[in-house]
Amino acid sequence: MDVLSDVVSAARTGRPHSSRVVKSAPFAEWFAPVPSAGFHIVLQGTCWLLPSQGEPIALGPGDVAFLPRGSAHGLADDPSTPASDPPATFTGVRDDRADETSAERPPTVVMLCGAYLLDGSGPHPLLNDLPEVIHLPTRVGRHRELRAAIELLGVELDNDARPGSDTILLTLLDLLLLYILRAWFEQRRLSSHSATGWAAALHDPAVAAALRAIHGDPSRQWTVEELGAQARLSRAAFARRFTHLVGQPPLTYLTWWRMTTAARLLRTSDAPVNTIAQQVGYSSQYTFTHAFKRQYGSPPGGYRRHVG
Repeated sequence: MDVLSDVVSAARTGRPHSSRVVKSAPFAEWFAPVPSAGFHIVLQGTCWLLPSQGEPIALGPGDVAFLPRGSAHGLADDPSTPASDPPATFTGVRDDRADETSAERPPTVVMLCGAYLLDGSGPHPLLNDLPEVIHLPTRVGRHRELRAAIELLGVELDNDARPGSDTILLTLLDLLLLYILRAWFEQRRLSSHSATGWAAALHDPAVAAALRAIHGDPSRQWTVEELGAQARLSRAAFARRFTHLVGQPPLTYLTWWRMTTAARLLRTSDAPVNTIAQQVGYSSQYTFTHAFKRQYGSPPGGYRRHVG
């Protein structure tokens, strides 16, 4: 089981949104925080991303800015340009090409902007490991798959009336999200700060093997010894290594992932609670309900009614 794909699939809710956005100077817009992940990709021109914390980030052609937690931020032609008031809500579908005033001026920047709805009730630690803003500057020869996905997405947005466009756009947005995360984790792994955390865990052969085993069969009654065998390490050596990189012991993570999987099934299926309990490794519905309530603060039935 591909752990990154599994994590993204569990976190995603609803449909992603995207659009091509054209801005002409002067412009400055501030976006309020939202329960979603957003991205801005510069196709032409330049602009500045203004994080809620930290220094402004200059964006040029090909640059990707990804906000995993939908943090408040601004976009401007220059950091000194006064921002909009009140804040806008970023949904990835704003486009001022129809603005007659801006249409009279040459565009300062052309962007692809989008948003992914994520389940914030129990975010995966892999996603928590991400910074407020991921900036992937364009570099010749780097992240070729990401660049290809961006080009295809731009072409499809320009011709969204063709047959199959809805499915193609959703597929490309899913690919884009995975390529952004893959690029960041690879970049992180190659940096001097990757001794711990998920960037290291996903690329550590032993820990990655155990994670694939857990994600591939979460209902199995795994023991530390069995997971250590998957990692080809002794029980003690494996437990230390897993805890060091992942941030929690193997069986603690197993339980957490079972509950995360159960939450996804409660959101996306009509399966009875006892069936979901069995799918994630619990023969007793009572034990499952107790474990689920401990993680999500409500029993499975209440959680399903709330998110439904």
